[in-house]
Amino acid sequence: MAACAAVLAVVSSSTLAFAADDSVAGQKVFAVRCASCHGTTVGEKKIGPTVAGVFGHESGGVADFRYSPALKSAHLTWDNATLDKWLQNPSGLVRGTTMFVNVPGSADRQNLIAYLRTLSAGANAAAAPTR
Repeated sequence: MAACAAVLAVVSSSTLAFAADDSVAGQKVFAVRCASCHGTTVGEKKIGPTVAGVFGHESGGVADFRYSPALKSAHLTWDNATLDKWLQNPSGLVRGTTMFVNVPGSADRQNLIAYLRTLSAGANAAAAPTR
């Protein structure tokens, strides 16, 4: 009986591991919660800044976008931990931000962050000089 419980625990934890960091699921979250305000290509202008290349960069760093003074001076680096906090509660992380949409579900946030990483990889590759 204990062996069955151990196998079940391993299988269920593996299933949970596959549930997070799913960029395809994250793209769906983005489409529903983010796409009306944020673009996904470099230079795309909407109400919010483009998220192309956001992962690993400093907050307030998209050229020609008018950020709130609070976000401009926050000097955050958009990594897994910071994006998770930001997406859960933007004004809780940066008081005075104009970002008002949040992503309350942890799995949705992790999937969205996985999707944002794919956009950053593409943006960084596109920006890399060719030899």
